[in-house]
Amino acid sequence: MASVIEKTIRKAVTPAIQALASVNRNRLPDARTNPFLNGVHTPLREEFTLDDLHVTGSIPTELDGRYVRIGPNPYGKGDKGHHWFLGDGMVHGVRLKNGEAIWYRNRFIRSRDLEGKGGPKAVDGPRRGFGDTVNTNVLAIGDKIMALVEASSFPIQLDDDLESVAYSDFGGGLTGSFTAHPHECPATGEFHAICYDGMSADTIRHVVLARNGTVLRETEIAVRHGPSIHDCALTENFVVVLDLPVTFSMPALISGHRFPYRWNRAHKARVGLLPRGGTGDQIVWHEVEPCYAFHVGNSFEDDRGQVVIDLCAYETIFDGDMPGPYGKPLGLERWTVDGKGGQVQRDVLDSSPQEFPRPDERFFTTDYRYLWSMGLPDDGDLEFVAPMPLYRHDLVTGERIQHDFGDGRIPGEFVFVPRDAGAPEGDGWVMGYVIDRNRGTSALEILDAHSLETVASVHIPHLIPPGFHGNWIAAN
Repeated sequence: MASVIEKTIRKAVTPAIQALASVNRNRLPDARTNPFLNGVHTPLREEFTLDDLHVTGSIPTELDGRYVRIGPNPYGKGDKGHHWFLGDGMVHGVRLKNGEAIWYRNRFIRSRDLEGKGGPKAVDGPRRGFGDTVNTNVLAIGDKIMALVEASSFPIQLDDDLESVAYSDFGGGLTGSFTAHPHECPATGEFHAICYDGMSADTIRHVVLARNGTVLRETEIAVRHGPSIHDCALTENFVVVLDLPVTFSMPALISGHRFPYRWNRAHKARVGLLPRGGTGDQIVWHEVEPCYAFHVGNSFEDDRGQVVIDLCAYETIFDGDMPGPYGKPLGLERWTVDGKGGQVQRDVLDSSPQEFPRPDERFFTTDYRYLWSMGLPDDGDLEFVAPMPLYRHDLVTGERIQHDFGDGRIPGEFVFVPRDAGAPEGDGWVMGYVIDRNRGTSALEILDAHSLETVASVHIPHLIPPGFHGNWIAAN
C-alpha cells in the first residue's frame, strides 16, 4: 500500500503535471479530425422531449418502465486530446406503458465540467477527483436511477424524467471512486463492485452495497501499476477481479492525452478470486495469458468448484495514442479458474468479433443457457460506424442465431427484459437503440429474445450517437 507520504507527494505534483499536459495538448491533432466527434459520433446539441412517437409493430403491454442508455456527448466543439470515453454524459430514454411509447427524452448530465463549458447549471452533491463527468452506465440501485462512471466521479441520481438530481456518495459511505459495472446478486440483492482510481497505483477496492444502496463495506486490494478494471464478475462465493495489462500511463498524461491508460507489456495478466466477505490478503491470484476484457457476460461455479467466466476478449487494446478503444477482438471466451492459483484455462466459445455480452440477469452467478451480444466489424473497426449483427448464443447446444438490422443501420448494446419475474430463462425481449446513418434517424428496437424477430420499433427522428451502456428500469 502507498504510504501517507507517497500519497501526499502524488497529490502535490498533480497540478504541475496537469499544467504540463495542457501545454503539450496544443501539439496534438485538431479535434476536427477526431472520428469520435464527427459522422455518426457528431454530438447532439439539443435536449428533446418527444411525446408523439411513431411506432411500428406492437409494444408488449407487459413492458412498463424506461429503457435508458448513457454515453459521451461532448458539449461544444471538443478539445485536442479528446478521447471517446471522456465526453460529457448524456442519457437517452424511452418510456413504455400500456403498449405505448409515452416519450423520448435526452438530457445532459448536469456536471460542473459541463457548466464550466457554458452548459446548464450543475446540480449539487458531493464531488471527488479532478472532474465530475459521468457517462458510462445507468441502472437502478435501490429505488433510485443512478448514472455511473469509473475511476473518478461519484455517481449521480436521476429522476423518473431523466433530469439530474444530485451527485451521491451513497449517504457518505463511499470513500473513493466507484465503477460503471456493479453487479447485483440475485440471491442477496447486494451490489458488488471493483473500483480503481488513476491516482492510486497500488490499491483497488471491493465495494459492497446493500439492496437499498447503502455501503456495507469497502475492502482494499493490493495491485501494481494502476490497472484499468472496467468490469468484474460474481459467483455464489467469490468476486472475480480482472487485473489485465491496461494501466495508468504517466507519459500519456504528460503528453496531453486526456485518457491516460495504455497497454502495458510489463504488467502481468491475472485473475483474482476474492471471497465475498473476505479481506484483500485472502484473494487468490491466477495467471492468464496477456489479453484484455471490457465486459463479462456471466460467471458461476461449476460442479467441481471451479469458477467459470464468460467474456469478450481482446488480444490487445489501447496499444498506442488513439482516440478510441482500438484493438484486436478475439470473440466470446470461457475462462475456467481452479481457485488454487493455477493457470487460467481459456476456451473459445465463438471466435467472431463481438462485444456487450448480456445474460438474463436473473440467472447471474449461476449456470445458465442464453447470452446476447453485439457483433463487431470483421476488419477490427472499433469506431462503431458499421452495420453489426445481434447474436443470441445457446450455450447448451452451441447454436448461434443472429439478427441483421439492414444497410446503414448500426446497433448498440441490447439488454434482456424478462416477460415477468417468474418466466423461464430467456423468455422475454431484448431491446436497444439502432441508428440509421442513411436517414439520420434512430429507433428503440424491441426483439423477441428467443427468435430475434422484431416485435416493435419506436422511431426517433434524429440520430442518437453511439453510446455505452443502458438498462431497462421497471416502473416502481
